[in-house]
Amino acid sequence: DHGTGHGHDHAATPRIAWLLFLPALSLLWYAPPALGAYTAARAGDKPVAVQKRGFAPLPATSPVPLTLTDFTRRVQLDRSRAVQGRTVRLTGFVTPAGDGDGWYLTRIIFSCCAADSQTVKVRMYGTQAPPADTWLAVTGTWHPHGSLGTRRAEPALDVRTATPVAQPVNAFTDDLPLTPS
Repeated sequence: DHGTGHGHDHAATPRIAWLLFLPALSLLWYAPPALGAYTAARAGDKPVAVQKRGFAPLPATSPVPLTLTDFTRRVQLDRSRAVQGRTVRLTGFVTPAGDGDGWYLTRIIFSCCAADSQTVKVRMYGTQAPPADTWLAVTGTWHPHGSLGTRRAEPALDVRTATPVAQPVNAFTDDLPLTPS
């Protein structure tokens, strides 16, 4: 028999439940860092996926708007060397180079969620590094380092202009930037 006078109340919340609540509550005071230059600087360089078909010709416009991935693929895989001598426009955020000298234009790309994110970085030459996490539209030409059209070619740009822009609505996709409306 389980009577009412046995010394404890079953209606009260167990103390262990409060201990489980504490980690969730701690996120209110200490949020994890946002994805940005800090995350990108610690991401390893991943090889560019091999493209099975050839590249379409670049449009005649100048500068040519490209995603960071498209630029990297063209630099390393396009045997026609279509980017050679062409002015391109890339958009991303600033990530300081790990060696303290120089910087990268970066995008973090999600396929599904943060766990499957990929970081794409293009090295920038010819200008001082803006503050980390600054979103820029950068125009320039391929910085000749390595053999264009091979994996030895460095995805890098000789910067002509670097203009601050608002973070695109589609900041975590591998698309040309959509501006906030």
